[in-house]
Amino acid sequence: MKYLALVYYQEQIMNQMSQQQWDSLNQECMACGEQLQASGHMLGGNALQSVDTATTVRLRDGKITVTDGPFAETKEQLAGFYLLEARDINEAIQLAGKIPPARYGSIEIRPVRELQNEANISGGKGA
Repeated sequence: MKYLALVYYQEQIMNQMSQQQWDSLNQECMACGEQLQASGHMLGGNALQSVDTATTVRLRDGKITVTDGPFAETKEQLAGFYLLEARDINEAIQLAGKIPPARYGSIEIRPVRELQNEANISGGKGA
């Protein structure tokens, strides 16, 4: 089953790191990704640029509105994601626990919905 592991941390804390600390954390993240890929658990992922670069788009009454910044003001900002393959949520939790920024923030794990199957199976709704 596929899980999306969303990496959150406070950008303010990251900005206070020395260049050496930041580079070390990024090296850890790359090594983690390589290990997860080698074990067949990582399907993809990327780091995101700062929340300062975010743009939020909404469609209301057929009109697009654009707002600079993220969708919501939060204590922690979305920093990146890992797309994982795991047999169940317990394995996904174990894999997410290896993601280095978990020491500074949190990793939100969400199962990926397979839209083509959902309509046939449950008639469910969603994005």
